[in-house]
Amino acid sequence: MNFKKLSVLFCSLLALTSVMAVSAAETETVSETEAASEEESTASGADEETEYPITIQHAYGETVIESKPERIATVGWENQDTPLALGIAPVGVSAANYGMVTENNLHPWTDEAFQELGVDAPNVFDDVDGLDFEAISDCDPDVILASYSGLTQEDYDTLSQIAPVIPYKENAWQTTWRDQTIENAEGMGMKAEGEAKVAEVEQLIQDKLADYPDLKGTKTAFCWINADDLSSFYIYLPSADPRAAYLLDLGLELPESVTRLAGDSTDFSITVSRENADQFSDVDMIVAYGDETLLDALQQDELMSQIPAVKNGAVALIDSTTALAGAATPSILSIPAEIDDYLSLLSAAQEKIK
Repeated sequence: MNFKKLSVLFCSLLALTSVMAVSAAETETVSETEAASEEESTASGADEETEYPITIQHAYGETVIESKPERIATVGWENQDTPLALGIAPVGVSAANYGMVTENNLHPWTDEAFQELGVDAPNVFDDVDGLDFEAISDCDPDVILASYSGLTQEDYDTLSQIAPVIPYKENAWQTTWRDQTIENAEGMGMKAEGEAKVAEVEQLIQDKLADYPDLKGTKTAFCWINADDLSSFYIYLPSADPRAAYLLDLGLELPESVTRLAGDSTDFSITVSRENADQFSDVDMIVAYGDETLLDALQQDELMSQIPAVKNGAVALIDSTTALAGAATPSILSIPAEIDDYLSLLSAAQEKIK
């Protein structure tokens, strides 16, 4: 509207219209503000809607959470990343035991998350050689998260004397990063927030993959191979191992030869004899922990060099001293932290496929 062309006769009408417009705009702004506030409240405090007690089924029976846990402890691999991702600093966590670690014996992304919450010296359990039950008890937790772990029945029973425990649903060390996040979040009374965080990271993965279209569908096996002993090696299975499952998230595919050999196995890996290397003619790319020493050994071996991925050098080598070595077994925090490096490494290996 061009107000300069209005007649003086309409000034009164204009004034009235302006007042009405301002009033409507203010009403709309208030409504939008209230809606945004309500949305923010829902996103950050959905746990207030959680009805207690919560009963959670798992491999060792069920755990009942009587009220909202305030003091969270975690044991096992990266379970602390769930509360940290949801803005809560655990009162005690397990030490990182593989890949690059900080002075606090944590993976870099975990330590950074603690620092962002104002915790510079987290309480870290020295439990690499076994759970430190005394240290866990001393931090006086309201709940102990262990969705991705190797808890035994004895471990579970002992920990349950300290606080309610959230172990894995079915099998030790077979929890995906999605389930780990949601199951741990449920134990905190924050299942909805956990699901939302998973959706957020899933979208991040898709956004990142847009820059690597050639990875899609690449027949890839995640292996454990010892350069000093090639007599046998291991291939991780995505049905049970989160490392292999993560490769599927990144658009890669499990070779049919691996699927066929695995059969109905429920283990997280299969053991393969070097003599059967010729069965993997459809393995275009391999992901493995190691350095160029491993690739040299594979390419010099008469049988292992028959695998196309080895022959072409299409092997994504994850140095065990790097942060990526830890992030290859993903968590809700490690994925955003290391996905760029991982995709770059995979892409470089994929480019060698002939």
